[in-house]
Amino acid sequence: MHACRAELLAIEEAAVRGWPALQSAVIDGWVWRHTSGGSVRANTVASLVFTGSDVEAAIVEVERRYRAAGAPPRFTISEVSVPADLDARLAARAYLRGDDHVTMAKRLEPCSMPADALEVGAEPTPEWMEVYLSGLSLDRRAVAPSILSGLPARRMYFASRRLGKIVASGLSIADGGLASVQCMATLPAYQRQGCAQGVLAAIECWAAAQGCRLLYLQTGADNMAAQALYRRCGFFLAGRYHTRVLAR
Repeated sequence: MHACRAELLAIEEAAVRGWPALQSAVIDGWVWRHTSGGSVRANTVASLVFTGSDVEAAIVEVERRYRAAGAPPRFTISEVSVPADLDARLAARAYLRGDDHVTMAKRLEPCSMPADALEVGAEPTPEWMEVYLSGLSLDRRAVAPSILSGLPARRMYFASRRLGKIVASGLSIADGGLASVQCMATLPAYQRQGCAQGVLAAIECWAAAQGCRLLYLQTGADNMAAQALYRRCGFFLAGRYHTRVLAR
C-alpha cells in the first residue's frame, strides 16, 4: 500500500493549512511562513507550487523576507517540491540539510468510537494544553497556543483520561477527504499503556465520520518508537521530507 504523487501533494498542502504560521506570504506560488519558536512547519517555505519564471530571484526574495524578520531562511523539501531541482539549488547556495521526517498515512473505513475514557471537544481544555505542551521544547511551548488559536474550523481535540486526569492528547483537522493526526503527547508515567493508541482510534473514527478517506501524520525519521506505534495501527510510509536552512 502506498500514496500516489497526487495524494502526497494533497497531504502536504493540507499539512500547510493545518498548522498555520502567524505570518505568511506567497512568493511565486511558494508559501513563505514565519512564526517565532521551533515549529518546523510554521517557520519554513512550503515549496509545493511554483508559478514564477526565475527560481533564483524567488530564493533571494525568500532570504530577504526571513532576514527582515530576524530569522534564518529555511525551506521544507519534500518529494513533491517544485521545481524538482530545488534541493540541489539550495545546497549550491550553502543551505544545510536539516533533520529528516516521514509522512505516514492510513486509508479509512467507518468504525465505532472507542469508549476507553476518551474525551472529545472542539476546543482544547487547560488540562489538554498542559499535557500537549509538556512534550514540547521551550521555544515551541511559547508559540503553540497562538498557532492553535488560528486552526481551521473543522478540528477536534482528543484526550485519554486515567485515574481522573488527562494523560494523553491528540488533534485532528479534517480537510476535504483528508484528516490529520497532530499534537500527540502522552505523560511519561502513562506511556506504553495504550493511551496514545486509544487517541489514534478515536481520531480515526471521527475522521471517517467526517467523510475523510485518508488519515495522515508527520514525525521525525529517527522517532522509531512513534513510527512503530503508527504501523501497528495500520499506517504506511507515504513520503519523506527534510529542511534546508541558510545558517550564515
